[in-house]
Amino acid sequence: MPPTTTPRTAALLGGVLLAVLCGCGTPAQKTAATTASPSPSVRARQVTPPEPPGLAGMPPVLDPRNVYAADAPGKLSPVVKDFPSRVYVPNTNSDTVSVIDPATYKVIETIPVGRQPQHVVPSWDLKTLWVNNDLGDSLTPIDPATGKPGKTVAVSDPYNLYFTPNGKYAVVMASMDRELVFRDAHTMKTAKAVPVGCAGVNHADFSADGRYFIVSCEFSGDLLKVDTEKMKVVAQQKLPFEGAMPQDVKLSPDGGTFYIADMKADGMWVLDGEKFTTPKLLKTGKGCHGLYVSRDAKEMYISNRGEGSVSVFDFAHRKLAKKWHLPNGGSPDMGGVSADGKVLWLAGRYDSEVYAIDTATGKQLARIPVGSGPHGLAVYPQPGRYSLGHTGVFR
Repeated sequence: MPPTTTPRTAALLGGVLLAVLCGCGTPAQKTAATTASPSPSVRARQVTPPEPPGLAGMPPVLDPRNVYAADAPGKLSPVVKDFPSRVYVPNTNSDTVSVIDPATYKVIETIPVGRQPQHVVPSWDLKTLWVNNDLGDSLTPIDPATGKPGKTVAVSDPYNLYFTPNGKYAVVMASMDRELVFRDAHTMKTAKAVPVGCAGVNHADFSADGRYFIVSCEFSGDLLKVDTEKMKVVAQQKLPFEGAMPQDVKLSPDGGTFYIADMKADGMWVLDGEKFTTPKLLKTGKGCHGLYVSRDAKEMYISNRGEGSVSVFDFAHRKLAKKWHLPNGGSPDMGGVSADGKVLWLAGRYDSEVYAIDTATGKQLARIPVGSGPHGLAVYPQPGRYSLGHTGVFR
């Protein structure tokens, strides 16, 4: 006789059967449930990759151990490889640019420009040389392919000229106006004028990542740290030397140190740009003025204008390695290194001449008469992907 099923028992059996049926999906059904496509809102969310280090738009650093890796002998950009090799010398008192053929050590042309030309500056894209007519309130473009000047551009107080590492802006060192003026790198139209609380802004160099640059203030003995993207002075300090007169600025190959020449302290300041703490002074010679990195980035040539000498700094050992004296003295000022790295060219500021010096021996190769007051000469073309300005700072 079958067991009697009560209403309570029937309800319990029904619940168990329902639970079994609900838990008996096939393996395929379970897999499909766990691998179902996400909803459209989930699919739309994507992880944004981190921005590469460095200023937006700046060409990537080729070698983090050597910011000058693109400046080695023979690494001429396709833009400049067919330009004739020349040395362009701005004569501040003659209002001219002397053009020297480095193969013959002869002046082959003299170009009239604006009043008191201070520096000849390669443009970021390497296609133009800009003559900074300081008291003429203008820039004169020179085509390095032909050596011919173009139409003058009106620019107030262009003592010196730099370019942001992404090629977006030119930065005018308006010394007497007490401003850093960011301008369109091609049209020179003003984007932003930044007043500075120091006197005589004149030279600069950019950090390895391009996010900031260090500026020297010649007449007040100050250093500035400027945020490139924000176009803003973010720090300022006075050098710890009475009557300090900072000049040229140059970044070490490893990107960790800035060197600032000081004409009155007779040496160069060694600065941690990131921390922007008080720098230390390394004596080089009387009237320390210009700083030029060798093609192999192992040494830096330092012109000592007050004693007619060039000190050679060893980057690896962080010390002076040797000193070359010009025969019969001289006033070596600003200049640059030849494309092959074999010759250092410097303007003789107070002697109306230019010096060509063998970088292997320190021997004077030539002493070339030019106009009065030769200053920021440019050797062109030089290796490098782009120009940061001055007489030729390439990366």
